[in-house]
Amino acid sequence: MSEVKISAEPRTEFGKGGARRTRRAGKVPAVLYGHGEKPKHIALPSREFAAAIRKGGANQLFAIDITDGTQVLALPKAIQRDPIRDTFEHVDLILVRRGEKVTVDVPVQLTGEAARDTLIVHDHDTLSVTADATKVPDHLDASIEGMEAGTLVTAGDVELPTGVELAVDSDLTVASITAAPTAEQLEATLPEVEVATDEAEAEVGETTEGSEGADTAAAEGETAEARTEA
Repeated sequence: MSEVKISAEPRTEFGKGGARRTRRAGKVPAVLYGHGEKPKHIALPSREFAAAIRKGGANQLFAIDITDGTQVLALPKAIQRDPIRDTFEHVDLILVRRGEKVTVDVPVQLTGEAARDTLIVHDHDTLSVTADATKVPDHLDASIEGMEAGTLVTAGDVELPTGVELAVDSDLTVASITAAPTAEQLEATLPEVEVATDEAEAEVGETTEGSEGADTAAAEGETAEARTEA
């Protein structure tokens, strides 16, 4: 994965209030740490950071140029998002060096189509791998082409680029292929729903008829009283 150059500036305000002011200024609060260095609080431009993450994924490598003259390489370690606004609230970045091995979680994409009348259960959509910090893949592929029900796709079946190694047990289940329910199995659940619906309609009908009867009786009573008075 190619690195993305991005500028940053030191942050001197901390806490919730400082973070809110940073975000209002169009920047993302972030912390740089690792390699035994003292954590450095910085602010990243929101638009540039969001564009890089959309294109390269959560493991995008950043070449950060800080206005105090510091230049570093870093990978996102934890990203906090606002689920409603779909904005970035805070980012933890870990310092890395060229040629250094890092362990990260990489998304797994299932490719191909399983056999007919099957369902695919994606048990793990990411896998932990070890790779060169500057060559972390944005995703991994696992083929399910033609797989029949009862087949398992394990971590050992996932295609790994050169230099990338699994950091989990190769027997870990990534996806499982199961038989799709038959029409008979699906219909077996319908009678209970239909019976419940019929009973509900019958109750509503009885209630409506009772109400109408009461209303009719009341109306007839009022008419009779009116005649008597006349």
